[in-house]
Amino acid sequence: MGFLKRFFRNVLREGAMPTGTSSFEHLNEEALEAHLGVSRYGGFTLTEAVRPSYDLQVVPSEGYRHDSYRDEQNHSNVPVLMAAVSKERLFDAFMDLLDPLGFTVDVVLETSHTRHNKGHTDLYREHIDLPVLKSILWEYEDLLVNDGCTGLAVLNPDVPQEVQFDEHKLLIVYGDDLREFENVLRERTVGCNEQIRFITEAEHVHSSSDTYAAQFDELKTRLGMDCEYSRD
Repeated sequence: MGFLKRFFRNVLREGAMPTGTSSFEHLNEEALEAHLGVSRYGGFTLTEAVRPSYDLQVVPSEGYRHDSYRDEQNHSNVPVLMAAVSKERLFDAFMDLLDPLGFTVDVVLETSHTRHNKGHTDLYREHIDLPVLKSILWEYEDLLVNDGCTGLAVLNPDVPQEVQFDEHKLLIVYGDDLREFENVLRERTVGCNEQIRFITEAEHVHSSSDTYAAQFDELKTRLGMDCEYSRD
């Protein structure tokens, strides 16, 4: 697995650790390269950021489902929408999902470019006008769509609601009333499938590069990030 360890970072969702050995463990470089070169599964296209396990424990597909997040601090369950959208329509869908948040938002950039263990470094910017934010993000579409070590969250803490465009390029929305966001997905012809499984729910690998790491630093500067904290 030397090739894999040099260029990719295994990321497994908590509780989804497979029993036995990794599906990548005994691959030669030719087989690994061939697998990593596959981006299309039926009518669904992955970005360059992530690839599924070699044995396809989860076959990537498009759709969304309803879920919930347990807020232990407030002892409540927060409704969640989770969606996977094909690459050619993904960024447009993300941008549309930002509109229900309102005119002024906070933004969080998530990076694992320099993290050797599990976890992210998060950079926070408060109070940015949504049109200004969108204009900047459009300039960095390639980074945001194809870098497996960059994630983004946009939120309105007054509502509260949050839209995440995570490292796996899943779209995740949190909040008490998600009807507007669900309408956006439907308008983008993303269908509801409560049985859909996402790439995070099995073994998978992320891809990044020094070029993307440099672009991340540029985006951080453009957004005027002035607060940083780490999380596991």
